[in-house]
Amino acid sequence: MRDDGRDDGKDDGKDDGTGHGDRAGADAVPGDGRNESPEERADRQWQELVQEIRVAQTGVQILFGFLLTVVFTAQFHGLPAWDKAIYVATVVLASLATGALIGPVAFHRIVKGRRIKPQAVAWASRLTFAGIILLLASMTSALFLVLRVATRNAFAPWLVAGVFTWYLLCWFALPLWARARYTRKR
Repeated sequence: MRDDGRDDGKDDGKDDGTGHGDRAGADAVPGDGRNESPEERADRQWQELVQEIRVAQTGVQILFGFLLTVVFTAQFHGLPAWDKAIYVATVVLASLATGALIGPVAFHRIVKGRRIKPQAVAWASRLTFAGIILLLASMTSALFLVLRVATRNAFAPWLVAGVFTWYLLCWFALPLWARARYTRKR
């Protein structure tokens, strides 16, 4: 099956139920635990990336949608200039995160059928990682704004710092630790 969805008559090496495919691809990477060609690997990686993007996209779109409505509330106009500046920064960050997380979809649409899926996966992965970083900044900024407005005390930055640290642990530190601990030495 070609990248554009049309059958090119070649054996596509579909899974035989063992998770290893029904052929040992000539292009398979030795020792990677899978018998898949670069094209099969790119297809699998693309599907994994799409699933990851769906989770992050939903979160950033909900946040962005709520942020866009805040400016139309009566309470917004009574906020101090500093809080309005935080709001503007938060909206811009959420907008950038939305763009980065939707970017892989547009990228795929434009390059589909050009037989560059491995490169498309690499670029989509970079966009997704940028989107996650921007989502981290958006969520932290939105939390900071909400806690400043809700509490009006000096404790808000400390709460936000704690939540930010939690995000860093969950999103980056734990996966990096697991990667270092469980990745086989080659």
